[in-house]
Amino acid sequence: METGPVIQVDQVGASGNPWKKIFSNPKILFIAFFASFGGFEYGYQQGVLGQSLVTTRFIHNFPTIVDSTSATGWLTSILQLGGLAGSLSAGIFGEVFSRKYTMFSACCWVILGSYLYCGASYHNPSLLYAGRLFTGIGVGTFSGVGPLYNAELAPPELRGFLVSFYQFATILGIMLSFWVGYGSNYIGGIGDGQSELAWRLPSIIQGIPAVCLALGIWWLPFSPRWLVNKGRDEEAVSTLAYLRNLSVDDDSIQMEFMEIKAEALFQQRVLQKQFPQVGAKEKNSVWVREFAQYYNIVRTWDNFKRVSTAWLVMFFQQWSGIDAIIYYAAQVFQSVGLTGGTQALLATGVTGVVFFVSTLPAMAIIDRVGRKPMLQVGSVVMWISMVIAGVIVSRFGKDWAGHSAAGWVVVTFIWIYVGAFGATWGPVSWTLVSEIFPLSIRSKGASIGASSNWLNNFAVAFFVPPMLAAWGWGTYIFFAVFLAGGIVWVHFCLPETKGATLEEMDKVFGSKTGAEDAEMLQQARRDVGLLGVSEIFEEKEHKEMV
Repeated sequence: METGPVIQVDQVGASGNPWKKIFSNPKILFIAFFASFGGFEYGYQQGVLGQSLVTTRFIHNFPTIVDSTSATGWLTSILQLGGLAGSLSAGIFGEVFSRKYTMFSACCWVILGSYLYCGASYHNPSLLYAGRLFTGIGVGTFSGVGPLYNAELAPPELRGFLVSFYQFATILGIMLSFWVGYGSNYIGGIGDGQSELAWRLPSIIQGIPAVCLALGIWWLPFSPRWLVNKGRDEEAVSTLAYLRNLSVDDDSIQMEFMEIKAEALFQQRVLQKQFPQVGAKEKNSVWVREFAQYYNIVRTWDNFKRVSTAWLVMFFQQWSGIDAIIYYAAQVFQSVGLTGGTQALLATGVTGVVFFVSTLPAMAIIDRVGRKPMLQVGSVVMWISMVIAGVIVSRFGKDWAGHSAAGWVVVTFIWIYVGAFGATWGPVSWTLVSEIFPLSIRSKGASIGASSNWLNNFAVAFFVPPMLAAWGWGTYIFFAVFLAGGIVWVHFCLPETKGATLEEMDKVFGSKTGAEDAEMLQQARRDVGLLGVSEIFEEKEHKEMV
């Protein structure tokens, strides 16, 4: 997910009680929550297909998919192909057409995909594939532009909280998709008389938040940073005043505007420094600037090292096997003896609750405990859970009817595994991707990290069905091997970034890029007059407090 550049400076309003600021200005909270519907769609789509695959009516309508592990893998993973395209294009389209209109396009893709999926008919699954592909483009676009939009609208002291809405909405979507699938399974009964709505209703519900966002997005403001980049300074100031419930003449609004202006000037100077031959063209073509910035993230060893770190974080996150559980939980639970789709769906619903609950405390402790300890502990717990589950499946997998207790032990360890992921790898990996880059390449570097998530997600989704069919218990050991590799990589290769500022990231990675960026940013602030105004305002604020 592309979280965008976050400038850590002592801006006006950065002090004080953040919760008081939230309740005194609920408008910004509502906008961030509404814009996070894209995260809900992302999470909901991750869980919804697995529910359909065990419903009686879906099995009856589409036997060529259910009976073929290859077809199941393609139907699941085609979402990731769309998501990869959407996430990579979002960074460019978000700059060219605005974050707001790019999110609207994502809504259109999700709506189209959701209701194409519902149009699939008996023994004709072609619309299932088309629906999943288009939905993937939509949720991939959301993942690339949604958090960035929230980050750029938020006041500095609330940025982390408001950006985390997206991750919160994603987990909420996963959990609700599990329970919607469980409930819709009862429409018309669970046998041969089951209604077509049993598998169609979850997709119908999926399109509703996208419709609401598509309609409501016209009342959402443009990003002030995008407005400044487009030279629409007066509109940017008015938008800031609207978001902060202050007058356009308020000193804090003027200072925040100058901070954004300085950042835009900084980005221009970085591009001119790195690519002087395209400096003149950049003023007339945003496309030139965007592609040059993508090239900039791999043109030096220091940048490449940080991009590689982001890519590998997402690689080990995905090959821990988490999305194999999210996508195919109901089938996994059936494979360990939970007979009938209904019992498997109930266990899947509990999985969603465990995932949701375990994520909440992680958001509160990540800055206290640190990134590496959380990843190490989480990986060990997940590794133990996978190994024990694999051993039990290998021992009793041929006779679950006579060893039902063993099947429930496997289910319990899968719940422990999911809880450990939700409390560690889930929030930590996205945090690392958003913070390890120097300012000049942060947004584009984060988008590369997001693309790694989608690409490896595709591979996992595609290969898991045939692996479960051919390897059985070996699938658990397969992911345990990658978890062991992740433990080694985190211990020896991943630096600890807890509490590190932008400048201190240079020490973490042994480079000077961040320091050079900081110096150029400081000069840009001087040139727009921010530093002098800041000193005057701070002196005025101090006198008022005295």
